[in-house]
Amino acid sequence: MSSSEATPSGLDGQAWHRLGQFLCDSGVTDQTAITPTLLTGGQSNPTYRLSVGKNELVLRKKPGGDLLPSAHAVDREYRVMKALADSEVPVPEMLLYCDDSTVIGTPFYVMRFLQGRVLFDQTIPQASAEDRRAIYQDINRVIAALHQVDPVAVGLADYGRAGNYFGRQINRWSRQYKENHTERLEALEKLIDWLPGRIPDGDEVSIVHGDFRLDNVMLHPTEPRAIAVLDWELSTLGHPLADFSYHCMSWHIPPSLWRGIGGLDLASLGIPSEAEHLDQYVKATGLTQAQEHWDFYLAYNFFRMSSILYGIGQRARQGTAAAADALETAAKAGPLADLGWHYAQRYEQR
Repeated sequence: MSSSEATPSGLDGQAWHRLGQFLCDSGVTDQTAITPTLLTGGQSNPTYRLSVGKNELVLRKKPGGDLLPSAHAVDREYRVMKALADSEVPVPEMLLYCDDSTVIGTPFYVMRFLQGRVLFDQTIPQASAEDRRAIYQDINRVIAALHQVDPVAVGLADYGRAGNYFGRQINRWSRQYKENHTERLEALEKLIDWLPGRIPDGDEVSIVHGDFRLDNVMLHPTEPRAIAVLDWELSTLGHPLADFSYHCMSWHIPPSLWRGIGGLDLASLGIPSEAEHLDQYVKATGLTQAQEHWDFYLAYNFFRMSSILYGIGQRARQGTAAAADALETAAKAGPLADLGWHYAQRYEQR
């Protein structure tokens, strides 16, 4: 690569040369020549596969340009995965974090490359029914293990605010809707009124991933098991049942609406029912209140997701959302709010 040749995220040959020298000086590699391949870019944290001699590494960096102070926190991603290295939660090996922007222009971290599968279709069409079941059971094992890690013991006591997680989240997303809405979503407004007074007792605190779904878990290349949990941008300290019920929204979202498995013949696919999936998690964690208040947790997560998508729609209409499919994605806010209100009503009838 010549010194003037830039990759899609703006790094030129000089930046790669500086990075190669930095990694070699830091003892991560034994040579400076790097061959990069862009894995993800755009609005997320640009991610590259780096071939350095016989070593295969991954670079994840902040995007360039003006960013919100809390956005694209690669330092937090590195910190949480480093902290989980000796736990039952599979994570890539963290090698180095650098906040010196003179190296490649933004803070970044480097981790060991893992060869595996990242799947987006939750029916996993290429797998046998037996392997699908094993995959879902292992993903369940992993999120249960995450929620049983003691944040204090792994040095993450200050990784987020502890306590009143549901109250703070409901207030945050309700405020965003009220301050920025140009068109009304009736079901979302009903949830804004309903949720604050229905928060169940109990204020458990754990490390939460924040976006735990199939395509954020890397599977072994051939075996039905997880080898790494990825994309920790939204991780914090929070309520474990908010995290797990977010993961379980897929059981309620039909494929025609979004990537979900709602309404499919799960038994023939080998995928556990939601009740089975929840039972496995409760047995592993002891969080028995999950079953009693399950419909509240679902209503909360559909409210949260609807609010997030509504905000994307607002930015798209104002011309500030970069994703080409922003309006299409935002159109799902209404149907998701309707699902949330359905589970809110069911919670009232229990």
